[in-house]
Amino acid sequence: MIEIISHTISQMKSQIIQQYDAPHQFEPLLPQDRLMGALLEKASDLIREAASLGASAAPGAAVQLRELLRSMNSYYTNRIEGEHTRPSDIERALLRDFSKESDVARRQRLAVSHIQTEIACERLIQAKLDAGETVVPWLYSTQALEWLHLQLFGELTAEDLTLADRSLLTPGQVRTRGVAVGIHEAPTPTALPAFLGRWEEVYGRSRRGEASVVALAAAHHRLAWVHPFLDGNGRVARLHTHLALHAQGLTNGLWSPLRGFARTEEKYRGMLRAADEHRHGDLDGRGNLTEAGLIDWINYTLDTCIDQVRFMSKLLDVGSMRERIHAALIFEESKKTGLRKEAVLPLHYLFSTNSELGRAAFKQMTGLGERVATDLISSLLKKGYLATDSAYGALRFAIPRAALRFYFPDLWPEAEAD
Repeated sequence: MIEIISHTISQMKSQIIQQYDAPHQFEPLLPQDRLMGALLEKASDLIREAASLGASAAPGAAVQLRELLRSMNSYYTNRIEGEHTRPSDIERALLRDFSKESDVARRQRLAVSHIQTEIACERLIQAKLDAGETVVPWLYSTQALEWLHLQLFGELTAEDLTLADRSLLTPGQVRTRGVAVGIHEAPTPTALPAFLGRWEEVYGRSRRGEASVVALAAAHHRLAWVHPFLDGNGRVARLHTHLALHAQGLTNGLWSPLRGFARTEEKYRGMLRAADEHRHGDLDGRGNLTEAGLIDWINYTLDTCIDQVRFMSKLLDVGSMRERIHAALIFEESKKTGLRKEAVLPLHYLFSTNSELGRAAFKQMTGLGERVATDLISSLLKKGYLATDSAYGALRFAIPRAALRFYFPDLWPEAEAD
């Protein structure tokens, strides 16, 4: 009798574990069709406004701005994880100048790794597009997630990869032990292939256009819920969302949701937790998790993206940029740095076009004499307002961190203040 009871209890436990480990535990992955209308409309607004920004943004600033935004993205996504790094520390780390303080150096390495990963991912996406491959389905594969995790953590030191329990994180490896995040107990390791397979099936096959934008927003939460890696899941989920938007041609290197997530960090965390909850009664969808919470999360993500697009649209307005360049030069001139307000016309020209200027043409546009104009160019290059490939090469628009508060006020306030 005791053996029968013990066997029965064992079977019941096994059934409970199997039921808990079934992918239906994180359904619904998308809201019901009858509730999708408003979300699709908002996704359409995002697509339209992102396309408008991409078409109207000054091309001369695009390359420099993309480099700046990568550093900013790294700063903000790591700040969400409590890994705060000063923007100036990131700038030095990119020049391989790491702090002698071990914790600061560790955070610098994390920041540089995120920047390099973003570059590598965008290049891979572009290579796939150039080869005629469909990128979106691949992005939702387990292979892509493992590759992304490997890129983020593969070049870090053993010290950087040491977890709180003194074990080591293995970059690119789906976890092999159970984890709990707050009150949420993530699926067991043996169940991860089924959960990730379902995640790929639903989101990787979403229709192009508005439906795929809604899908990438929902996918962010469900990936965080599955928690496929021992550590780094938040960074992977946020970068995945950024890349999914990029792959659909929506960012053009001009904006990212990562800034919006970090600047509404309390809400970001709260919305993720709320979407973790179980269904609130019979009117809250048909799955195990709350459908209302998922819809709120999708709305929040889309609103955040739209807000970032609109913010950058104002900053990249060609007309008002001339006044901002002038203000930066006046400020520099007052500090006796060798910069002069006469540089406003050629700098605005470089910002507004996708062109370079020969040094003679730049000098002519300033209206200054040869010697004064030559000194001005030298000062602009030294202060980072211009870029060039050689000592006598053509000149390109550049964005020094000192000019951020004039060129792009409030884009990265922490960098302005640092």
